[in-house]
Amino acid sequence: FDVEMAKVLAADLGIAEDEVEWIETISDNREPFLQDGTVDLVLASYSITEERRAVVGQAGPYLVTGQQLLVPEDSDVESTDDLQDKEVCSVTGSTSLDNAEAEGMKPVGFDTYSECVEKVLDGTVEAMTTDGTILAGYAAQNEGELKVVGEEFSEENIGVGYSQDNPEMCQWIVDTITAAHEEGLYEEAFEATLGPSGVEVPELPEMDSCES
Repeated sequence: FDVEMAKVLAADLGIAEDEVEWIETISDNREPFLQDGTVDLVLASYSITEERRAVVGQAGPYLVTGQQLLVPEDSDVESTDDLQDKEVCSVTGSTSLDNAEAEGMKPVGFDTYSECVEKVLDGTVEAMTTDGTILAGYAAQNEGELKVVGEEFSEENIGVGYSQDNPEMCQWIVDTITAAHEEGLYEEAFEATLGPSGVEVPELPEMDSCES
């Protein structure tokens, strides 16, 4: 879904999909990449926090989701209560690890989500935790092997990162995403990426003001 929303933003600038330069980020390098100009925008399930907004710009949220659990299909785990003092993974530097620890689980960090998924599949860790929408995508990719369980135990406001050197980008991002929602592009992007997992298309959240 993040990639599709990035394509929407690029298209508004007249940039074709095959002209977009995609650079993979992990939690630890998102802010540095924006600050040093390695990337212009970050769309990577990028939770909006006051700490991040102190060093980079974050427009949105364009999606509100909550943290859940991804476990093997044959797992008996139903909630965080079943994972007390058990190892649960997410990406290093993410808010998900902090939330997992607060819920009584033992957080284990990996560089990428895909690496974390592999550790769940091979039994190295009991579960993976992050935003439910991300987990739904991996469950769909590994149908019959993985499933999403548990109620949401956090609220994550997902936004678009940009450099504080370009504050004008905030309103442009908000306006472009709002227009995409009105034109049905937001719904199309969601259904194409997360729809197969059974997640219903959400309403576009009220986005924060860009006024400082």
